[in-house]
Amino acid sequence: MTDNESNIKLLIQEYLLDEGLLRKKIPIDDKKLEFGFQFIFPPSPIAQKMVVLKPKNKDLIIISNPIQIAPQQVDALNALENNKKLQFFMDLRKFFLIRDVFFRIDTQKFRYEISDQIFLKKDGTISKNSFFKSIRKVFTCAAYSNMILTEYCMGKIKPGDYSKSKDFTSDFSLYS
Repeated sequence: MTDNESNIKLLIQEYLLDEGLLRKKIPIDDKKLEFGFQFIFPPSPIAQKMVVLKPKNKDLIIISNPIQIAPQQVDALNALENNKKLQFFMDLRKFFLIRDVFFRIDTQKFRYEISDQIFLKKDGTISKNSFFKSIRKVFTCAAYSNMILTEYCMGKIKPGDYSKSKDFTSDFSLYS
């Protein structure tokens, strides 16, 4: 690991520790990654598990939020008529394109991943502000995608199931 690669790793780790978000280092078995950290955002009971990754030989980091749709929501989507399940995934794609984020959608396994890339400065660093703007961008996309999902599932999920899931009751306030 070069000095710049070591510096960005320490800098990202410091940013996450400063805000109390760091959860663990991601073991790097993949020869394509320099480092990775799992963290939560926002620091609250509704926190999303997210990751930050640094690909080898690239001057960027990736902020990512993988999302698995809950079983009761999968059942609700499968119960929709007139290609509404397909419409849900199309609405997600359109939203992610408008928000200018990268995404992967697996309609068969009912999961998707939202990510953003941040290019490092010439000195191999990134500002804390840029780092957290990217995290907020990915988080906001995840929150909004959950709202879209909730709208599609309305009427297909029992009211009691909404209160059991933090996904349905979250207000997404950053520091609530």
